[in-house]
Amino acid sequence: MRCNLQLTAANQQGQLVCVGTGVQLAGQVGKLTVSYIEIADVVFSLVPDGFTDRWLSTLNADVRSLQGYYAQAGEIKNRRDTYQQMVDAMLDEVRANKRVVCALYGHPGVFSCVSHLAIAQAKQQGFKAKMLAGVSAEACLWADLGIDPGNSGYQSYEATQFMLYQHAPNPCAHLVLWQIALAGEHTLTKFSTTKQRLHILVEHLLQWYPIDHQVIIYEAANLAVQSPRVEHIALADLPDARLTTISTLLIPPQQALALNPAMLAKLGISEMDLG
Repeated sequence: MRCNLQLTAANQQGQLVCVGTGVQLAGQVGKLTVSYIEIADVVFSLVPDGFTDRWLSTLNADVRSLQGYYAQAGEIKNRRDTYQQMVDAMLDEVRANKRVVCALYGHPGVFSCVSHLAIAQAKQQGFKAKMLAGVSAEACLWADLGIDPGNSGYQSYEATQFMLYQHAPNPCAHLVLWQIALAGEHTLTKFSTTKQRLHILVEHLLQWYPIDHQVIIYEAANLAVQSPRVEHIALADLPDARLTTISTLLIPPQQALALNPAMLAKLGISEMDLG
């Protein structure tokens, strides 16, 4: 049953809604997201495969892929320029008084600066703009690996940011490093890193983890007929691992959680109370 969106004269003016297509084709999209796609005057898509674009085209007759704004073969182009061109294309249609949807892979607000830029600029120009939550690769990771991150906690960083800034992970919690295939790549002109930079990352991680610590390379499945990639390797083997643009590195806890005696005393709790 289609979710009924009540459109008034006010919200029929130019507006932007950023939605997520989920990670797995069509199966992780809510009714509200489908409704926005169906009633849009134009749908811009930024998804990793043609299957999703074809599915979007079954919901709306005007679906326009944003993939063409990325650098073409032999071209060196900063992704900041690419993202702004994508935003400009969407806002041109918003300013033309159209209902615009931007459909993005996974969650539209997670590792997707295009949606945040577009919404902020649309609002600055006086238009309505918002985001609907979607199923992210992180949500799939916990489900596929059978891990409850609430048991020990977790930390989540983009791999290059983790390397460039003074982040200090807690080895008692899970550590998730996103876009591991770009680790150390700061120019925003390439879509891969080098073994040398991965060796530097491993050396950095040795401050908290042993060289033989078992880590997981994870890739969510895009289709229901596929299985997720869950590859267990030693931390030392990371530089030689096969990595793709959707690879994520999960580093499980290296130590057990340690109680805080001072806090227990303040709360009047004994270790026995915790079982």
